[in-house]
Amino acid sequence: MAWRYLSMSMFGSSGGDLSDDEQLQAAAIVASMERRKPHWGGSVFGHKIYKRDREGAERHLMQKYRMRKPLFLRIVDDVTAANSFFKQKRNAAGAKGFSPIHKCTAAMRVLAYGHAADLVDDILMMGESTVLKSVKEFVKTVNLVYGDKYLRPPTQQEVEEMMRANEAQGFPGMIGSIDCMHWEWANCPSGWHGMYKGHKGKPTMILEVVASQDLRIWHAFFGLPGSHNDINVLHRSPVFDDLANGKAPEVEFTVNGNLYTMGYYLADGIYPDWATLVKSVSGPISNKQKIYAQRQESCRKDVERTFGVLRAK
Repeated sequence: MAWRYLSMSMFGSSGGDLSDDEQLQAAAIVASMERRKPHWGGSVFGHKIYKRDREGAERHLMQKYRMRKPLFLRIVDDVTAANSFFKQKRNAAGAKGFSPIHKCTAAMRVLAYGHAADLVDDILMMGESTVLKSVKEFVKTVNLVYGDKYLRPPTQQEVEEMMRANEAQGFPGMIGSIDCMHWEWANCPSGWHGMYKGHKGKPTMILEVVASQDLRIWHAFFGLPGSHNDINVLHRSPVFDDLANGKAPEVEFTVNGNLYTMGYYLADGIYPDWATLVKSVSGPISNKQKIYAQRQESCRKDVERTFGVLRAK
């Protein structure tokens, strides 16, 4: 009945031949079919079966691994414990499926290098649909497991510790350094090159970061096309959302006898003249200006060092 209802609609026939009850029943069947989850895995009659050497592919991927093994295994264990998708299972024939290491590697490879799913298929002997599913589940689970610990703004205690360390360097009230870097997108689709090509002449995506002296990243905003500059990124960034909504940690410091209740970030010269951004002196003349510019640029290297560590990874 549902097929009759659909075929009549597809070929332009009216529903006058169907009674009201038949139309309601057909609509209910179609709605239930749309809500039904897609079938995952299993054999399909008439489809070609691919012999995937899963175990051989896993031995191959462990030969050249650049990530520190203890860190990688900790991520794999935490993700597997939180999401049953990553657990190794057997099919109806008793053959082992992909291991947690295999699935996490596929997801990381797509995220780290921007590889297409079918390219990972050739390397790890994993089907395209399984690769895409692994990426989605990995991202969702990492946010669930590590979000509250790492993807968060600093607490009141952490802000006070940063302020004490920065005051010792001559910048009371400073709570980090902000800057942007261009991350080259080697696998950018050719149709998007114009939008993502910036001053470097190659397609890039921009990463905005706030980092502290210990290279801890307290804020990250990633994904805008490389054709933007730092000011465009700042205007779209949520870096000051907590401050605007009154949710930022309390800050209190004194400079030259004046009390201030709002912290600030060190920034380079392209950033706007805001109270929350402290820049260097362009073309310093006096000794005070020269010393200040030297100190500011020295402290602001925290974020540059952070970018260096990220690039080295």
